[in-house]
Amino acid sequence: MKSNSSRFAYSFILILSVLILAFLTWFIYFKPEASTELAWVSYLPAVNAILNSLSTIFLLAGFYFIKKKNVKAHVFSMSFATATSGLFLVSYLLYHHFQGDTKFIAIGPIRYAYFAILISHVLLSMVQVPLIFITLWNAFTKRYEKHKFWARWTFPIWLYVSITGVVIFIFLKFLNN
Repeated sequence: MKSNSSRFAYSFILILSVLILAFLTWFIYFKPEASTELAWVSYLPAVNAILNSLSTIFLLAGFYFIKKKNVKAHVFSMSFATATSGLFLVSYLLYHHFQGDTKFIAIGPIRYAYFAILISHVLLSMVQVPLIFITLWNAFTKRYEKHKFWARWTFPIWLYVSITGVVIFIFLKFLNN
């Protein structure tokens, strides 16, 4: 049976996640892009790929450290995974604010591969939002058994989303013709 504080926290996280996802959907797909063009915006996709790569490295390091029972290094690694994912989101939103969507125009089997990866990436990134919040909340409140339970779901999804973010960048940058 969940305590009242857990029930409240999970409800709050769910509501917050829905609000965040609604905002992101509006911001990315419905808000008109800015009319201003800034040269540095063209570098943001590469910055995003670097941030996703760093998130992947920190996630893998955090997994390694917790398996070695090095909790301090695990917390450090997961804090940086969270920070780089947060910075990615800020950079991603800046790019979409100024640039809008990047269209994938390649044809043939590569197009199907791209959209299969993109769709799974987007859907799992939506699932990832509440999972990360719940996992972190359980860690911060020292509910380590619950943290471990949620981390078993959060980690592979977060890792997949981070890796496929880099793969999507590669598709768009090098295979989009």
